[in-house]
Amino acid sequence: MEPPFTKQLRSLPASIPFVGPETIEREENIRFQARLGANESAFGISPNAEQAIKDGATATYYGDPTNFNLRTELAGVHGVSINQILVGGGIDGLFSLIAQAFIEPGTPVTTSRGSYPTFNYFTTLCGAALGLVPYRDFCPDLNALAKEAQRSKSRFVYLANPDNPTGIFQIRNRLENFISKLPEDCLLILDEAYIDFSPPPEILPVGKEGPRVIRMRTFSKAHGMAGMRIGYLIADQEVVAGLNKIRNQFQVSRLAQIAALASLKDSAFIDSVVAAVAAGREDYHAIGEELGIKTLPSASNFVAFDLGSPKRVSAVLEALKRKGIFVRTGPPPNNRLLRVTIGAPRERTLFAAVFKEILASEHLGASK
Repeated sequence: MEPPFTKQLRSLPASIPFVGPETIEREENIRFQARLGANESAFGISPNAEQAIKDGATATYYGDPTNFNLRTELAGVHGVSINQILVGGGIDGLFSLIAQAFIEPGTPVTTSRGSYPTFNYFTTLCGAALGLVPYRDFCPDLNALAKEAQRSKSRFVYLANPDNPTGIFQIRNRLENFISKLPEDCLLILDEAYIDFSPPPEILPVGKEGPRVIRMRTFSKAHGMAGMRIGYLIADQEVVAGLNKIRNQFQVSRLAQIAALASLKDSAFIDSVVAAVAAGREDYHAIGEELGIKTLPSASNFVAFDLGSPKRVSAVLEALKRKGIFVRTGPPPNNRLLRVTIGAPRERTLFAAVFKEILASEHLGASK
């Protein structure tokens, strides 16, 4: 007999949104020297977090199912009620939770065509009718997103800010104007995974966005804890209460909770990571200028190089892989972009040398 899968599951293609470097190394018998494709931090975790794990953590016990200490600290940092904070297994885990809570077969949802694909996987699995809006000049088109949400009567709209895979950041007044144009019963899922790298004066203040916005944050980027799988959302109390009904109470490990709490209190470390990433972005922009390749403005921990065509990106990706460097591109139509994580100085130097070598070859000459 065939497994009794749901109609939504049977309709999905046999694919996954992300092929990890470990899979590539194993299947193609190569070893990466620079891991610059997943936007992980190259700068480690807070020494305070590392010490907290050594001092107080044990894998024998479950984590606190309420995440109380971490939620209390987060509420203080953001100036909101503890009942507005929900902790989960990274932003991807929170996507799954939101999809289960708000989507039924045929529910209209609006997002940008070519944005972070994992959101689409979870919502499609639940039967969402995705409205896909084209980018405009490599930037999510806020006016078009609002119009599509109005037209389709969308349940919610997804926006990554800074954007992934372009790195472009929407400043505060543009976001405020965008939110005002959404239907009154439409939620905005605001993915702020890279917000720590954005200019603070232009970040939409927490608490000023209104009850229709669900803000999503992570410890995977600036905090360097991608392998611990921990993130959180900030939302209206009624939204959080509803999500708590279906939340996996033990999804976040004890180790992750302890490490995240210590890291959250170590602002000096986070500031040092943000500064190191800013220096790395300048290095990448300089490489692009030297090679005559456009780089997109970035407020994240990666820079996107515009190589002009998906075919060229594919060839460069393959050449970089053969030289031991893992990078990625974006989903169509952003697959003309080569998205490169800000690595440590050694990794950036290696990438620059190999990238220049590849583009100097006859069939991939730089587009000056």
